[in-house]
Amino acid sequence: MYDFHVHSDFSMDCKYLMEEMVLGAIDKNMKSICFTDHIDFDLTENRIDVDFRPADYFKKIKQVKYKYMQDIEILAGVEIGMQPHLNHRYNDLIENNPFDFVIMSIHAIDGKDIFLENFTHGKEPIEALNIYYEYLYECLKNYSNYDVVGHIDYIDRYFEDFSTIPDFKMYSFHIEKILKTVIEQGKGIEINTAGMRYKLGYYNPKVEILRLYKELGGEIITIGSDAHSPEYIGHHYKEAERLLRELGFKYIYIFKERKKFPIHIS
Repeated sequence: MYDFHVHSDFSMDCKYLMEEMVLGAIDKNMKSICFTDHIDFDLTENRIDVDFRPADYFKKIKQVKYKYMQDIEILAGVEIGMQPHLNHRYNDLIENNPFDFVIMSIHAIDGKDIFLENFTHGKEPIEALNIYYEYLYECLKNYSNYDVVGHIDYIDRYFEDFSTIPDFKMYSFHIEKILKTVIEQGKGIEINTAGMRYKLGYYNPKVEILRLYKELGGEIITIGSDAHSPEYIGHHYKEAERLLRELGFKYIYIFKERKKFPIHIS
């Protein structure tokens, strides 16, 4: 099992040390994990950076990597919170650090954090979705230094009432544009199992998006738990793998030194 979305205390919203996360992964017989701690530039009206010192990050990963090299493979990734005006800052970060894997996610819109600042509050659900997906498309149009787009329908997690989330057909045209762009760039998406943890009842992205991605010719896909604590590492991994197989995917992908490697779905 290969969990390519794992956090540690280098992320502001995780309190567990890297070593604790690694031990949790070993306990679950994971073959490989990739730490993808958050770097989110320019958040809130105060335009603060929520990040870590790369030198400290790689030093710590190197320590656990070699301590547990007989038990598990540990890789160093990052999850960037993209906004259209941050292209150059993120490109400099990625080009100047030896990340194995880069997830590009949308956590904020025009600096407003979707979770912390209640982005969906006071908006009609379809309005919130339209804004979110148009923003994601704008980010993708001008930036390609990433490997997969993280939890494409992340916004679903933050509706107060999940039953109000509009039918997929009402906004599928946004998703099609986004997925076509990802595929044209030679990039991929992730299936993020944390949707189950958030009680959505589906993964992020939902099955309709995964099916459309396959129909459009998309192949590159990773599996990530988005774990912020050891017990969620590898969460729903086998179920996600089974779903991908049912949808016609033959491989999941892992990344090392920004190079992709297919793993046949058993």
